[in-house]
Amino acid sequence: MKLKSIALVLTAAASFAAMPIAHAQEGEYGILMKTLSNPFWGAMGTGVEDGATEAGVKFFSQAVESDQAAEPQLNVCNTMLERNPVAMITAAINSTNLLPCLKKAQDSGIPVADLDGNLDPEILKKEGIKIAFQIGSDNVAAGGQGAEYLVSKLGADATGSVLIIEGLSGNITGEKRARGFRETLEKMAPGLEIVASLPGDWDRGKAANITNDILTRNPDLVGIFAANDGMALGAVESVYAAGKGDQVTIIGVDGNSDAVKSIKDGRLNASVAQLPYLVGKQAVENMKKVIAGESVEATIFVPTLVLTKDVIDAGTEPMLEYVK
Repeated sequence: MKLKSIALVLTAAASFAAMPIAHAQEGEYGILMKTLSNPFWGAMGTGVEDGATEAGVKFFSQAVESDQAAEPQLNVCNTMLERNPVAMITAAINSTNLLPCLKKAQDSGIPVADLDGNLDPEILKKEGIKIAFQIGSDNVAAGGQGAEYLVSKLGADATGSVLIIEGLSGNITGEKRARGFRETLEKMAPGLEIVASLPGDWDRGKAANITNDILTRNPDLVGIFAANDGMALGAVESVYAAGKGDQVTIIGVDGNSDAVKSIKDGRLNASVAQLPYLVGKQAVENMKKVIAGESVEATIFVPTLVLTKDVIDAGTEPMLEYVK
């Protein structure tokens, strides 16, 4: 299994974010990530870099401090437009925060791609904004995979309480993952009761606090699905602190390096791994096609993989190559 270090990527991305504004180089793409504090985006940055190198594309990249910095991200997006990029690939913090910037880009004839599927097509349609394409994981399906894993571990006849820790309120990505998990679990194991579905704001500490509270009120808790790995790891801390590591199955989403380590250590049970490296790489490849006047799919789904200790230890799954 190839698990590349992303420290250098994060450092490089940070230097991009600090660059003064200048005129974009001819053919330069503007890449707007969410944050540099999550290794998921570092892996995606590696994919962007490799995709740009292979495609012969120049790019500049910027990001904000956290997954919650919606207004600062809009400011960064507007600043990126001042460099007059030939295209923009953006990962919005929520479904609405970048809309004014995206409208400006459209009015300037700059094609925009939705990186990681954070924009709501209905809202875009209402605002009269058209994007070139959306690329990322099928988040409803990813949530469903989390539920399938929980049922495979506990059994279709299992009973007990289950907690869902959602993402940032209003973020379509977290909402889709929670919905996919909920709908699949209700079909596959009706005896498992979802006792709470609460926003964890992508925050590890908040997820730990939510888990503490729900464990206190529901001592029969048997499963936790968190909409990203950071929150799942917060849940792990609380569950093990309560001495219930053997009782509660915990599942995250992303498959980042911290989650992989926790799975190997036998603490986090599973992560529905996105393949951010491929998302970043294919985003650049498809945008190059758009610039060349070629047609691309409106929605491009990159596969997801349920990572468990058995899958990692076996090392035979071909998609493990892209888990960064």
